[in-house]
Amino acid sequence: MASPIEQFKIDRIVEVNLGNVDTSFTNSSLFMVIAVGAITAFLVGATREKSLIPGRWQSMAELAYEFVANTVRTNVGTEGRKYLPFIFSLFMFILFGNMLGIIPYSFTFTSHLAVTLGMALVVFIGTTIIGFAKHGLHFFSFFLPHGTPWFIAPILVPIEVLSYFTRPISLSLRLFANMTAGHTLLKVFAGFVAAMGLAGIVPLLAVIGLTGLEMLVAFLQAYVFAVLSCIYLNDALHMH
Repeated sequence: MASPIEQFKIDRIVEVNLGNVDTSFTNSSLFMVIAVGAITAFLVGATREKSLIPGRWQSMAELAYEFVANTVRTNVGTEGRKYLPFIFSLFMFILFGNMLGIIPYSFTFTSHLAVTLGMALVVFIGTTIIGFAKHGLHFFSFFLPHGTPWFIAPILVPIEVLSYFTRPISLSLRLFANMTAGHTLLKVFAGFVAAMGLAGIVPLLAVIGLTGLEMLVAFLQAYVFAVLSCIYLNDALHMH
């Protein structure tokens, strides 16, 4: 039986080296391209006719857009409208990446910490720049809310600073851990199906149930990533 961890192995498709830096095109890169292509094809195809009475695909595209728009509106307010394209792109990229990984013999690029940390750092650095751009040095007051008693400051400020700088770590670890654990569990049960012969009907039913659960987790993790990005953006725009 193949190791359940083997599905996360990165393989080079086209080897490219720039000096001492390995910039090879890998299976992870390939499925990122596939995800972007699938998102583009879905949205362009769904909105091509722009019918007053939307069809099935147009309805799905509009529901996805409205879902993310409502998330931004609820968590950021009207000032978050200009950042909607980024949040929508982030949500769709993670969602399609998670869903593609459920297909047998595919690759889940969101199961790699380097990928999830990269996206988390973009959110973290971006919201920090937005905070300083809007509030200037007053943004440092985010670490000491107005009205806080002075004798609590030596304890509260280090806690707030630590909490702020662990945001990208928690954001990336959550997505990485959930996708890795779920896909590993699916692989383990799928291995039992072939190994147990006729008795494999039991793990087969478990695989079917786990696949449905994994699809739900794939959606929820994309949603959680988008929601937390909105919350961090709201902190940068409105402080405490």
